[in-house]
Amino acid sequence: MADLQSFLSLLEREDQLARIRVEVDPELEITEIATRVVKERGPALLFERVKGSAIPLAINILGTERRIELALGRHPQEVGASLKRLMEAAMPPRPKRLLEEWRTVGRVLSMPPRRVRRAACHDVEEPPDLGKLPIMKCWPNDAGRFITCGMVLTHDPKTEVRNLGIYRMQVVGGDQVLMHWQIQKGGGFHYWKAEQQGKALAVSVIIGADPLLYIASVAPLPEGIDELAFAGFLGGRRIPLVHGKATPTVAPAEAEIVLEGVVPPDERLPEGPFGDHFGHYSHPAPFPVMWVQTMTRRAKPIYLSAVVGKPPQEDRYIGDAVQEMLLPMIRLIHPELKDLWAYYEAGFHSLAVAAVEERYGKEGMKTALGLLGTGQMSLTKCLILVDPDVNARDANEVLRAVRDHFDPAEDFLLLPGVPFDTLDFTSLTPNLGSKMVLDATRDGKASPPGVPPVDLEAVRCLHPRIQAARIIGGCLVAVQVEGEGRSVVEALVQADALRAVKLIAAVSADVDLREGESLLWGIFTRFDPARDVVFTEVELHGGWPIHRGRLGIDATFKTGYPDPIVMDPAVVTRVTQRWPHYFKA
Repeated sequence: MADLQSFLSLLEREDQLARIRVEVDPELEITEIATRVVKERGPALLFERVKGSAIPLAINILGTERRIELALGRHPQEVGASLKRLMEAAMPPRPKRLLEEWRTVGRVLSMPPRRVRRAACHDVEEPPDLGKLPIMKCWPNDAGRFITCGMVLTHDPKTEVRNLGIYRMQVVGGDQVLMHWQIQKGGGFHYWKAEQQGKALAVSVIIGADPLLYIASVAPLPEGIDELAFAGFLGGRRIPLVHGKATPTVAPAEAEIVLEGVVPPDERLPEGPFGDHFGHYSHPAPFPVMWVQTMTRRAKPIYLSAVVGKPPQEDRYIGDAVQEMLLPMIRLIHPELKDLWAYYEAGFHSLAVAAVEERYGKEGMKTALGLLGTGQMSLTKCLILVDPDVNARDANEVLRAVRDHFDPAEDFLLLPGVPFDTLDFTSLTPNLGSKMVLDATRDGKASPPGVPPVDLEAVRCLHPRIQAARIIGGCLVAVQVEGEGRSVVEALVQADALRAVKLIAAVSADVDLREGESLLWGIFTRFDPARDVVFTEVELHGGWPIHRGRLGIDATFKTGYPDPIVMDPAVVTRVTQRWPHYFKA
């Protein structure tokens, strides 16, 4: 697809687009509509009449596997397979194999962007007035309106290498936004270098473009790899770029809307709160200010937006697709790695599972340490290792492997005081927290004896604050508790009735134990390993802790945590009442 509007036309032909012609409010109403549609695996939405703006708004354009395939022109696994075949043919170069991969080679030749003089994104140039755009306020306690699908294009001040990434931007004036450059983001690294030199960083913000650019901009590519070139590879065509009107930067020629401006050094304003993809509001914090100098657009543009929050949201499908595409590149460095899967239910960074074929003792731990020191994987909080015959993408299979092969005395690793996802609030210290690795590979262990069933009624009687209990995979006993959970977990890891259980987790009352998606979210987004994990017994050997017995996790809501995201009941009622009107033919 050359641009957003072409893609929307394709979606309409494929019966994957719904036009909503009644007026809707960008403050909360669109969020409530979109989140319901995503949960039902419904269509992309084009709101033709948005209150306060003459510009239509598109959302949920990549919110199913089918729409991802339509954007890519193939399944994400095929992208990964073609990358793998190309790398095998090129290292060392084998002309015959390269000729066999001529289609993929053609995509490689399409990677360098091309410069053009005229561009649709320059049809109209006007002074910046962000109030003209249908910018959403997504959640009730958000600090204001946020641009959520702005692709931010920057250049390294030293090398001129480009970076394209999506970062939320809070609107604080007609020509000002706050740039949420969180930890381990390419645009943030460019700004850090510019600030070290005392210089402003030139920025283009692209709102609405070829969906391949959208996918490339969220891909965790190695630092210095051009996302625009990767988009060219994905689409098999060179991305046309045009010089900026007011700043020494560039933008995709077929973009819908472009904001050009600069981010001065040493200027910060409080940003947030904002309802983010961990399902909670992120705490306010100082972030850099972008001053918009000019705004260009198509004659009839479409504004692209997105909602993040408690899963599932549209980012589930984008994140899963990116994982499928990039796994072969990771396996170049880790050939023992058979699969790697980060769980969208836990906000991707909170839980990942690696299937490893061990060629020597504890090779899986070597792999874990390598992964936890690489790019965006360095923000992973909990990494579980399993054997290659275990489906790393099936939580129940993974838990059964933990049940059968995890011995905390040998297979638990805690890494305190390490970099942490900026959006993860559980350590109560921004950007710093802890990680843990659970090794559930066989690694020469004998087959375990049968595990006796757990009496859930007996579990509920083990502590007066336990309201409900569930066991998953014969391994994880999850209990729903009223109030704080530390004392509950400490009691359960000592209980004889749970002697055969490997994992115990206490969650708060807003977590639905019956629903796997809610349970994974409720556990893994609400604990920090160093603060909230307890064991039946801990011994010191030469100053090193050896853990024994059950691993307990206090994943209850704690003082200092930001509020979970909940929609305003009045908005929920209003959308329910208006629902039949939205989708009239």
